[in-house]
Amino acid sequence: RLVQLVFLPGYPVAVRLAQLAVPDTLVAGLTVSALCFAGAGCVFYRLARLDMPHEEALRVLKYLCLLPGAFFFPAPMSESLFLLLCVSCLYCARKGHWLLGGILGGLASFTRSLGLMLVVPLFFLWVHDRKRLSLRRLAAVLTVPLGFAVYCFINDQVSGNPFQFMEYQSVHWGQRLGWFWNTAAYQTEWAMRTLGTPDFWGLWLPNLLYGFGSLILMLFAVKRLRVEYSAWFLAYYLIAVGATWLLSAPRYLIAMPAVAMAMAAVTRNRRADAVLTVLCGIFSILYFCAFLLRWQVW
Repeated sequence: RLVQLVFLPGYPVAVRLAQLAVPDTLVAGLTVSALCFAGAGCVFYRLARLDMPHEEALRVLKYLCLLPGAFFFPAPMSESLFLLLCVSCLYCARKGHWLLGGILGGLASFTRSLGLMLVVPLFFLWVHDRKRLSLRRLAAVLTVPLGFAVYCFINDQVSGNPFQFMEYQSVHWGQRLGWFWNTAAYQTEWAMRTLGTPDFWGLWLPNLLYGFGSLILMLFAVKRLRVEYSAWFLAYYLIAVGATWLLSAPRYLIAMPAVAMAMAAVTRNRRADAVLTVLCGIFSILYFCAFLLRWQVW
């Protein structure tokens, strides 16, 4: 059970709270995920509307729901809660509620370590507003790492080492910080080794498509997105995809809001929108089938 320290406490705490009304653990988890995904959709739309017209904001939500791997959102996993906290953090900061935004960002980093990357867009927002470079807003930015600091404190109380989770990740999952080009190299190698097998279709090919596809997508969308979103994606990508022995790139990247925003930004042309919508729909169905067949979809 000590190895469970690698899983951050945010989502389990939310499920435990839900069990006050829904005693069954699985049903409570499904309820939390469903409610968080619904809430994330509402806040995400309002965040997108700060920069986009109504039609484009709706496309953001459409692509969020059509992304291959979106079936993880209603599952009893942390994706929906993490997405809700991320978009809520940025929306509050954009509307001037910096303290609340910092607290929500701290909860995001208490839910997943990638929540720490919210420091990047918040810092850009803070610097961008030169008229209000207040220390109070900077303090709100620095609130984000506090959630992760609480997680490290839990590690210390349980094991005597605040970074014990890193050792468990390395020993049991083979995961350490690395470089994304090394990830692309070994994933390509394993894809060639398993060509035509369920592991190829369910694991290595989707990871490679998401790894390269999201980068290409952002290259086309970078001039149409706010600079803080592009910087956030880059920082998030370097950490998420740079992990050694990465098996869950699709699951990590669907919870990165800038991906859906970029898809909406590059499909302002109706034909491009129709093509990408059909492709996403087809790949989503195929990926879900791979998941149902237990083809190593993580």
